[in-house]
Amino acid sequence: MSERLRLMCVHAHPDDESSKGAATMAKYVDAGHEVLVVSCTGGERGDILNPRLKDDVHILRDLAQVRRDEMARAREILGVQHTWLGFVDSGLPEGDPLPPLPDGCFALEPLEVTTEALVREIRRFRPHVMTTYDENGGYPHPDHVMCHDVSVAAFAAAGDPDRFPDAGAPWQPLKLYYNQTFSRARIEAFHGALLDLGQESPYAEWLENWNRTERTVTTRVECSQWYDRRDAALLAHATQVDPDGSWFHVPRDVQAQVWPVEEFEAAASYVPVLEGEDDLFAGLPTDVAEADALATRGDLTLALDTRTERAA
Repeated sequence: MSERLRLMCVHAHPDDESSKGAATMAKYVDAGHEVLVVSCTGGERGDILNPRLKDDVHILRDLAQVRRDEMARAREILGVQHTWLGFVDSGLPEGDPLPPLPDGCFALEPLEVTTEALVREIRRFRPHVMTTYDENGGYPHPDHVMCHDVSVAAFAAAGDPDRFPDAGAPWQPLKLYYNQTFSRARIEAFHGALLDLGQESPYAEWLENWNRTERTVTTRVECSQWYDRRDAALLAHATQVDPDGSWFHVPRDVQAQVWPVEEFEAAASYVPVLEGEDDLFAGLPTDVAEADALATRGDLTLALDTRTERAA
């Protein structure tokens, strides 16, 4: 891998970056690349998922600031750069029927508005590669779905000089990936590993009720050396994760043995995506200046495009 290539990882809320591709980000940072995490919202309407903190008066008084502080700690642990896109958390509606989303939230913003905001960040940071969520949002949280929509739209618009001309000079990211955190094979590997250790597995019920559509994984990044940084970053989001929960049931050394990779699905690429890819920067010029020149050309042709964009 060459130095100083740039990766932008677009996420819906603070903490998402630490549970989706965090070890890969830490690996690339340590290899000399630049990595920027974009948080679309501040997570202001998130639940407190750590039972030890549910009655903490400081957190209850100002969850928005607490989550900003948690993100700052996670950023330091991973070594990434970070920016807030500035939209307001939509919350996760619950009930039957579902209640309406709150006015002014991220998921209800016009796609043109959210796209312009992300295009500005793309043209400022000039990533060669972007990651985000698939069209289902990874899971159907309205902010995750919007995160997909805006990422796909901004990937398409950032290199077009006729789109958002006041948002900076055109820049075309060369590859777009979807994070694929959960697969049946991964959960089966963890389930089997716990049983082999003679321990009870929390994943039996998951597998029994499995109804997720299996995605096409194109890229597996070996990153088990960075699992400790990944977990430390996730634990830095103390309000959002139960340290005794299923995330941490499989010891890290066992995870490194049975599942040493993070998986991604190539959604769009201006360079060929080869079978068995193990690097998000695969296929890009090894010289950064050449990669930069490619990203500013006006005659690029997609080699792969499976993106799904919803109507605005």
